[in-house]
Amino acid sequence: MPGLAERAAPSMWTAMSRATDAPPRPSADAPRIHWFRRDLRLADNPALTAAADGGPVLPVFVLDPETEALGAAARWRLELGLEALAGRLEAAGSRLILRRGEAAEVLPALARETGAGAVHWGRLHRPIWRERDAAVAAALRKAGLAAEDHPGHLLHEPGTVTTREGGPFRVFTPFWNAIGPRDPGPSLPAPRLAAPADWPGSDTLADWRLGAAMDRGGAVVRDHAHPGEAAARRRLTEFLEFRLAAYPRDRDRPDRPGGSGLSENLTWGEISPREVWTIGRDHGGPGSDAFLRELAWREFAWHLLHHTPEIERRAWRPDWDGFPWRRDNPDAERWRRGMTGEPLVDAGMRELFVTGTMHNRVRMVVASYLTKHLLTHWRVGLAWFEDCLIDWDPASNALNWQWVAGSGPDAAPFFRIFNPETQADRYDPDGAYRRRWLRGYDGAAPGPEADAFFAAAPRSWDLDPDAPLPKPVISLGVGRQRALGAYEHHRHSHAGSGSGG
Repeated sequence: MPGLAERAAPSMWTAMSRATDAPPRPSADAPRIHWFRRDLRLADNPALTAAADGGPVLPVFVLDPETEALGAAARWRLELGLEALAGRLEAAGSRLILRRGEAAEVLPALARETGAGAVHWGRLHRPIWRERDAAVAAALRKAGLAAEDHPGHLLHEPGTVTTREGGPFRVFTPFWNAIGPRDPGPSLPAPRLAAPADWPGSDTLADWRLGAAMDRGGAVVRDHAHPGEAAARRRLTEFLEFRLAAYPRDRDRPDRPGGSGLSENLTWGEISPREVWTIGRDHGGPGSDAFLRELAWREFAWHLLHHTPEIERRAWRPDWDGFPWRRDNPDAERWRRGMTGEPLVDAGMRELFVTGTMHNRVRMVVASYLTKHLLTHWRVGLAWFEDCLIDWDPASNALNWQWVAGSGPDAAPFFRIFNPETQADRYDPDGAYRRRWLRGYDGAAPGPEADAFFAAAPRSWDLDPDAPLPKPVISLGVGRQRALGAYEHHRHSHAGSGSGG
């Protein structure tokens, strides 16, 4: 792996460590700890491969405060991923150790308990996670332990893809042109994992109750989740064989199974982006380029989050800070419940609640409706997606919401307002998607997915499955004019400041 390490940008703590004496290299028989986070796989896991190089491995997952702060659906999906990972490790003659607490305290303590001499993990680039990792590295080094982070969550580390001036890309197409020809390198096979002489104690996953906040929704969403490394690879194979050729045409059609379905697996690192990229590129044929562009958009989002961390909570373009967004409001609550009276919007919101995901085209429509027709702040939608998505990715979530709202990098201009009716006519022309998710739409008999929404929704919502579909919150024409009026007022009040779209 020397070539991979040389191409990777140094992490915060690596750069800092060069000014101090490095800790001694652990002996060959001392265990190495691999700290799993969003890399719940054995194959093409550089950190795990490095840990396994020459010594026994202690795989560990730490339920720390940053992880406990995840949304309800994400915590629930994490539990499924950890179950699958534990089974994969057991089949490889290893096991997954579970510990709870501050990672900067748990990992040094586990090293003392087991005699481990080094801790390896895969880099993550969300600001709050980078701060945690820096604290962990400092605590390990203070204890005289080797602390080594590795690439693997992305195709290319932030800082390695730059403009001619050496800065980060802020527009997607030039970014795509820069990484498209690049070879991310060969994927790594799953390493042989030598077991330590003695296994330390472990928490029991069920005792963590990661899925408790899902209430009765977990049982419904379970039919639509595909956790684990084997499931991810199987989904990729099926997509490439049966759907890739039609991907450029079908990916925008919510009434057709046109996508890969890999977003949840990439989110939790159950398959590496490098493996997906390499296999997709080598497969070739119609659709390959369009598919790789979607993977590159994920990459673009993470590079932006690394370089401009404020994108999660503040307008990426500062002149949008004063835009008159509505805060949370009763209309937004109807949006959350799939009760806006706009069939395509409501179908998407119900799909989200039943499956933990939503078709990408419909995500754009529901986001545009909230931020423009309902003039509600994109942070309201971002927070709901964060709580409901099993494929929640902080970088993609932030970039996509700001892209639709008009306040982000390379954004759609604010005056581009998706009309749910025309979007439905174009992308769901026969109404199949809406009938699937809306009980009683178009006079159709209720299907299992439409009924599943009422089984998953909180009892506190007090929804009546037999009630007629709701009337529109606002007419599309009135909502559009209100949004354009707010935009024009904001643009004129910020004339000369580069505001707008």
